[in-house]
Amino acid sequence: MIHNAIVRDGEQTSGAQNRKVPTSSHHVPNSVLLIEAGTNSAPEPAAGSLRIAVLAHLHHPIASPFAGGMESHTAHLITGLLGRGHEVTLFSKEGSVVGAPVVPVLEAGFLVQGYPEDERTNHQHDILDQAMELAVRTVGEGSFDVVINNSLSPIPHRFQLEVPTLHIFHTPPLPRLIEILQHNGGRVSDHLNRYVTVSQANAVPWRSCVPEIGVVHNGIDLHQWHHLSEPQKGVAAWTGRIASEKGTHVAIQAAREASLKLRIAGPIHDREYFRTMIEPHLDKDITYLGHLDQPNLQHMIASAEVFLSSPLWEEPFGLTTLESMACGTPVAALPSGAMEELIGTTGGVLARNRDSNALAVAALRARDMDRGQVFARAERFTLFEMIKGYEKILYSMVSDPLGPDAGKQ
Repeated sequence: MIHNAIVRDGEQTSGAQNRKVPTSSHHVPNSVLLIEAGTNSAPEPAAGSLRIAVLAHLHHPIASPFAGGMESHTAHLITGLLGRGHEVTLFSKEGSVVGAPVVPVLEAGFLVQGYPEDERTNHQHDILDQAMELAVRTVGEGSFDVVINNSLSPIPHRFQLEVPTLHIFHTPPLPRLIEILQHNGGRVSDHLNRYVTVSQANAVPWRSCVPEIGVVHNGIDLHQWHHLSEPQKGVAAWTGRIASEKGTHVAIQAAREASLKLRIAGPIHDREYFRTMIEPHLDKDITYLGHLDQPNLQHMIASAEVFLSSPLWEEPFGLTTLESMACGTPVAALPSGAMEELIGTTGGVLARNRDSNALAVAALRARDMDRGQVFARAERFTLFEMIKGYEKILYSMVSDPLGPDAGKQ
């Protein structure tokens, strides 16, 4: 276990009880991680709890308002695990703020500039890979019971730890991951590695290289989202990362075709896309409200008649869609990825195809749905159920005799 993980700017250490973690890249924060032992050690965890290292996606800090679904998932995951009495340490980009010790492995000032098709792609990969290698080495030098790899990095797969590791896939298969996982005919679960993803829909393409992949649906704290705002007639909402694969432009066109006003909120991940495809269409009926904090986002969604979900890629889950249902706001969604799995028949209406006209028709149908039934659909995807699912896997990996399945044949 990493006892009393301390980050001190510029401090040098010596002595048998302290080990300095190597920081070969200037993109690593100017800090020293001290791994302390002896009389100043942190107290042992309660019986049955686990010492868990979480490897985060390094593109953004894990801090609210979240840059995207992965960052939100990581924060919810840590909150839930802490609530269950586990000790959690997060390895992430500098600037992360969670209720657990944070070990920054990449400076906050390093900004990922998308993935341009030139030499900058390899440079960005090199920096991100170096940072993740530092995280993996540091975890290996600690005394963790288990690791949760919540990143998109190939490094935890390439340099496997001698610590049980649960790998969570949040996207469809990525080329850099497939290259590693398909080596020797595919990756199978063993006593050191388990693989899960966030929906049945997303599990299908992964099974070609990870045949035994499991599913743990994402979940949220419904009490943070349930809202009794009176919906404003003729108003729709759209939230999420503003990028081409999220189809914000399709939602705008659908809103116009359905004669709905549209409120848009979320971080701008692709500024060229925003400049050319979104900004020219903003007016009194189509408005961009910025990257809102959770209370304002909740009010915006809950006060809308309908939520437009417009993914143009195979959406692995759709946390913003779940947040809308938790507000009681019915969803109109393009039939992409896990949308049907998520909204079912009571959380919203699935469009017949992936165009703006079909989404507009779905929106006009969805806005009159029973908001109580919409919320009831969201209750299938709670933070408690998500954490319970992960806990079951973690306990089975470490063969903890005090785990929830101990003694079962």
